[in-house]
Parts: sequence; C-alpha cells; structure tokens
Amino acid sequence: MTPDEPLAAVESGAELPGNVRIGRLAAELGISIRVLRRMADAERIPFTRTPGGHRTFYVDAVRSALSGGSDSTFGAIPVLPSATPSWSRRYRTDGLAEHLAWREMLADTGFEEAAPAASILRYGFTEMLNNAIDHSGASSTEVRVWLGPDMLAFLVADDGDGAFAHLRRGLGLADDLEAISELTKGKRTTWKERHTGEGIFFTSKQVDIFQLSSNWLRWTVDNVRQDQAVGRSNVHIGTVVYGQVDARTTRSTREVFEQFSEDFEFVRTRPVVKLFEFGLRFVSRSEARRLLDGLEAFSDIDVDFNGVEDVGQGFVDELLRVWPADHPGKRITPINMNDAVEFMVRRGLPGPVGRSPAGKT
Repeated sequence: MTPDEPLAAVESGAELPGNVRIGRLAAELGISIRVLRRMADAERIPFTRTPGGHRTFYVDAVRSALSGGSDSTFGAIPVLPSATPSWSRRYRTDGLAEHLAWREMLADTGFEEAAPAASILRYGFTEMLNNAIDHSGASSTEVRVWLGPDMLAFLVADDGDGAFAHLRRGLGLADDLEAISELTKGKRTTWKERHTGEGIFFTSKQVDIFQLSSNWLRWTVDNVRQDQAVGRSNVHIGTVVYGQVDARTTRSTREVFEQFSEDFEFVRTRPVVKLFEFGLRFVSRSEARRLLDGLEAFSDIDVDFNGVEDVGQGFVDELLRVWPADHPGKRITPINMNDAVEFMVRRGLPGPVGRSPAGKT
C-alpha cells in the first residue's frame, strides 16, 4: 500500500471484480446482508443463480447499479475540483498538529483569513485533519486546498482504517451504512475521553458541499439544495474528506453553531431519516428505535423527513409518543414532511406537528 492509494482510488475509478455470494458482497460494500437481500428482491441490483438456486453477484455490476441508478439513496456525483490545488502537502501523521499545517498553508499562499468563508475553511481543514491524526491510524495524510475568487475548498486524505469501518467497530454497528447515519446525529465518537463527536457534524453543516468517502461508500451533504445522499465510492483504503464553500458567503461559523446550540451548549440535532435504511418507507418500531439511538444526549431534535415517501403508525408512535414519554424534557419536531407523512403524523398525534417542505403548510 502506498501513501497515494486513497486519492488514487478516487482518481482512477478502480473496481472490484468477482462473482460472489451475498455474505462476501456485504463485506465488500459495507452494506448489511439484510439490506442487500431486500435490494435483490426488488431487482434493484443484478444477480445470477447457481444450479442450486443460490444468488451470486458480480461486485462491479452491483457497484455500477448503486452508483448509476435513479434511487436518491445512492448515486451522488463527486465534486472534487479539476483545477490544480493552490496548495498541497503530505505529512507523516505521527506527531502532526493540525494548527501548524494551517499556519504553513497561510505562510506559503499568503491567504487572508478576514472573510467569513475563510473561517469556514479553517474550521473544516483543522477539524478533519485532527480526525485523521487522532482516529484514522494512518501513517500519512495528504492535505489539499483550493483558493479561488469564487470557491474555497479543502481535501484531507489518509491511508488509515477508514472512517465508516472505524465507527462501525467502535460503536458495535451492523454495517458501514449505519455508521453514516450515526454521523448525521452528532456527539457520536469512539473516543469520548478526548472527542465530543462534533467535528464531522459541524463541518458538514458549515460548508456548502461536504463529502466523506471511505470503505467503498460516499456520504454527501449538499447544504445548497438542503439534501443528503449515500453513494458508491472508489475509496476503500483510508478516508477522503472534501469540503467547499462559496468564497463570497456572508454566513459565519457562529451562525451555524447557534442553529444547534443553546447557552453555548450543543443541544439540538437534525438526523436525516432517509439515511437510516435503504428505501423511502419507514414503518416499524425497530426502525424508529434505531433512528433515536443516542439522541438522549440532545434536548431538541428536528427529525428531517425530506425524501421519505411514507411512514407507518408504529414508526410514528415510537418516534413521537413512546420515546418522548420515556425521555421527559426531550422535544422531537418532524420537519420537511410530504403530505402522506404529515397525514400519518397528524393521525397519530393531533395538533401542530412540525414543518413541511417549502411551499407546503
């Protein structure tokens, strides 16, 4: 393995070959057997059958289906800049300090930190580099920065364990997709003695476009369109984190922190329902319990139903009646509901129920 491997994977588009059984496919993709079986049953991924009737899968064909399909849960397009970086360095991770790397970039480029976008760039650069230093187990880390009149961007790539697999193992999760959904909550970390679990959460909220690629998966947060997606990635060794922001933005880091804080404490979160399962329908109490796991750390929870087609009575009851009753003082507010979701919520809990997408009342 070479230090270039994480970025080389992004830039080469390498694929895994092979015709494998569903267990091996799950291991290769970081997607649970249960989810893959549902996808195959719905004919969303291709498969063949052995003479004995067992399904087998060509890994590259499945990856192609996941990345090229119309399902909004997969298929986000990478946003890596094509322009040559304004600055780049590769460091040995052991002994590296993120603030010194930032100072080196400022000295080499003459970049001024006065504009609001510069504060956002600094926050993302230093937080994601610190994650690579403290969590990745990497031997080397590369940092790139783009400094243009219209866009500022950073990229941090390491050759370590892979962020999703690291979080999956640390929290005892079923698969790497669960790790992505946990990151949308905030305060989820494998090292509570040293970290609050806020770095990735707030970086993903500060920038306009955020992408975290690892373990063959890519999580994209598009704050311009107010959407998130999970897609196929070519990064299977290490982690690549990318963030970009409009150089002319007037949004400050303080404004973003204040959206999720009260009396300077991180008390508000906004988990995205559609990232907690493959599919756009949520019907069971177990799905609601998975979504709510760990949210007792917050007092004010906006549950984002953007992209969810419908929900079941059990899901709604567990989310909005049972869990709040078991956690006095915690408030759950459903937001961005379509008409079908809002109907089920109102049916189960009459009265004001939250906020719907723009244009709906």
